[in-house]
Amino acid sequence: MTKKASLLFAAAILFFAGCTKRSDQPATASTENAEESEVMQKNVGEEIPEEPNYSSLLLDVLAKAEIPQDISLKIQESMAENSDFIQDISGILQDDPYLWILVDKEHSLPENYEPDDLVKLKKGSYKVNKNGLSLRNAAAASLEEMAVAAKSKKLTLTVSSAYRSYKYQTNIHKRSIKTLGQKAADRGSARPGYSQHQLGLVVDFGTITDAFAKTAEGRWLLANASSFGWSLSYPQGYEKVTGYRWESWHYRYTGKELAKFIETYFDGIQQYALRFLHEWVQATALPLQNDTEKNINS
Repeated sequence: MTKKASLLFAAAILFFAGCTKRSDQPATASTENAEESEVMQKNVGEEIPEEPNYSSLLLDVLAKAEIPQDISLKIQESMAENSDFIQDISGILQDDPYLWILVDKEHSLPENYEPDDLVKLKKGSYKVNKNGLSLRNAAAASLEEMAVAAKSKKLTLTVSSAYRSYKYQTNIHKRSIKTLGQKAADRGSARPGYSQHQLGLVVDFGTITDAFAKTAEGRWLLANASSFGWSLSYPQGYEKVTGYRWESWHYRYTGKELAKFIETYFDGIQQYALRFLHEWVQATALPLQNDTEKNINS
């Protein structure tokens, strides 16, 4: 994220945070002066910012993001109980936007997008199935941390695919269509520009087959990956939501804060959480002025 975008993020978040504050202190001379100042401002034609109606905003965003009723009700109850839901959103949106940007069948990345902090993956606590695989620096560091934890359970994680460029994804998708046909290929292979792999934040583990789910490594990842900031992108039974068939091997690094947010409020379904954040950014009109703006608003 550019310095300008970071400052804009911070300004927006501080505005929302300031609007949520309340005071239990009785009125004093200073508060009376503030009220008097408010009247004077109105008299000279200056508008006083209205406090955001988070209840109304939340309902609108939940509807636009097509969040299921049971999850929506749970989130609304959390808001009613004065939970940290809004603060959690604020914290996430101050982070690197590529951790939460929505990349799916309807939202793409530019053809020329390539992360500027890619690092080559080397054999260590985890295995690498082929040479030349890379991830963004934060994801690579987290992968190592997660692999060390798996090693302590006598398990070795194997990385079979990671960052893919637009051009590389083009070749993969064409090959899938040739092998499987268009319909079947579209269930398991993203069109170029629409692949999470282009973010440099995704790892395909193990055999890249359904059999991976039944391995000790597959079961361990499903139970523990979120603790290290990783989220299963395409869970079983959610093809109508994600647009892709179940992929027990495909994990996206979102960072620990967002991974916890996904688990806590959205039942672990990454697509719901990312759609929600996408619509939240749209609804609050956060002024993003870097190359993520076209992706978030597409």
